[in-house]
Amino acid sequence: MLRHLAIATAIALGSVVIAAPAFAQASSSAQASNAATPQDVVAQITHDLDTQIADHKAELQNNKPKLVALINQIFLPHFDTDWASILVLGMNARTASPEQRSRFAKAFYNSLTNRYAEGLLSYTKGTVKVLPFTGDLNDKYTVVRTQVSTSDNKTISVNYVFHKTGDGQWKAYDVIIEGISYITNYRNQVDAQIKKEGLDKLTQDLETQGDQALKAMEQDNKANGAK
Repeated sequence: MLRHLAIATAIALGSVVIAAPAFAQASSSAQASNAATPQDVVAQITHDLDTQIADHKAELQNNKPKLVALINQIFLPHFDTDWASILVLGMNARTASPEQRSRFAKAFYNSLTNRYAEGLLSYTKGTVKVLPFTGDLNDKYTVVRTQVSTSDNKTISVNYVFHKTGDGQWKAYDVIIEGISYITNYRNQVDAQIKKEGLDKLTQDLETQGDQALKAMEQDNKANGAK
């Protein structure tokens, strides 16, 4: 099923690469969105995808660095990458040093971005529909529901899980695609790899091999019977 979710995965995950120039560009946007609700955040992201990706696909087709930087600018202010990476590490985060956690977060999300960024080149205006918000805002767990239309006329449920950070901003930290949490999915794979080769080796592989290390990790887990 996951191969049919390239657009949804790219939208959800290919946004969190940590790069200084893009972060500098995005910082003012983050401040401006301080009072925005989770629904507002997702609506803004969708608008930016329409105007900055869908309208410039030909220009971005052969310019992956620019594509990654643009995705970074659109998404990075709205994702709590530090918290998400701790959740992906799971129990392993307890024994990892702050430096190890920080290094893993950068390597992991850089790899995700480079793997899924090009999926956004299939994005067209109207691909994402933000559904009406229901329920109450919860500082620790608030879900914004969207529907993503694929090129083969399927509709994919993509839910963004938000929490409120210490500075009062709403930031997403998990994405649930057709009921599958990306954090849970990658936590299982990362845990298996850490048991096999250790956190430092996994991080080094992600730093040096990027998305190829992710693919190898996924294939390794499939070979060992992981779902």
